[in-house]
Amino acid sequence: MTLRKNHLDGVAIGLLLACCLFWGLQQVLVKATIPEIPPVFQAALRFAGATVLLWLWCLWRGVRLFERDGTLAIGLLAGTLFAIEFACLYAGLQFTTASRLTVFLYTSPFWVAVLLPLRVKSEHLAPVQWVGLALAFAAVLFALRDGLGAQSQPRQWLGDLLALAAGMFWGLTTIVIRGSRLTRVSPEKMLFYQVTVSTVTLPVLSLVLHEQWVWSWSAFGSTSMLVQTVVGAFASYLTWMWLLGRYPATKISVFVFLTPVFALLFGALWLREPITINLIAALSMVALGIVLVSRKPAA
Repeated sequence: MTLRKNHLDGVAIGLLLACCLFWGLQQVLVKATIPEIPPVFQAALRFAGATVLLWLWCLWRGVRLFERDGTLAIGLLAGTLFAIEFACLYAGLQFTTASRLTVFLYTSPFWVAVLLPLRVKSEHLAPVQWVGLALAFAAVLFALRDGLGAQSQPRQWLGDLLALAAGMFWGLTTIVIRGSRLTRVSPEKMLFYQVTVSTVTLPVLSLVLHEQWVWSWSAFGSTSMLVQTVVGAFASYLTWMWLLGRYPATKISVFVFLTPVFALLFGALWLREPITINLIAALSMVALGIVLVSRKPAA
């Protein structure tokens, strides 16, 4: 049986820091690879590779993936939401900067805060949490307004909206996992549902979008896909599933607001993306909102 903890210990904090640092870099890496490999095709390839790696990992560790435990339907639902999230995420990177996209993506805790009480009545929001939601909503509107006026990327608003949708589907995936028996299965099986469904659906979406499937890659393109697959889609997400099964989701959600900060820094240093006062203000408001939403009211 999984031993759950009600606080973040040193192991959890270290793993979260490593994950957030990489996820901040990952958005920049994906965008830098788009001129060579189309975005949804990138996502399809990385999850296909992650599915194989995860299957081999489970064979080595003796983890049973195919035993009947009543999670098939809910697992496929979680996998579908996960696939839609990444379809929106990768497609959005064509139209907006990696730093802006990450700010919108990490509104996912607010979807959890708003929608989870509809399923779990004990998860009602306290006044301070409503203040956090209002602050985050204002930040999103502020950032979207800034995107509508962008001259260098005229369709930046579309990328922003796709990133916001990705955040919503990430939140929905979290709700499905936390509100179902998926929390009682192994992290490997939880992730297997998600990467497998993505492997099946994302290539179809790539073809629907008329992406060119390029197989001749540069050294950078090959390295990018290797890192995205092994570190991103396999190791970091397996770690995230392990953390979700053992630590409070609300406290984890507070911690991951560091990812947009890392994305902002990597985007500026690598892609020379502009760091505007408006973007920093929106990021700060979202971060503060997450902290307020994730605070538990005093007993």
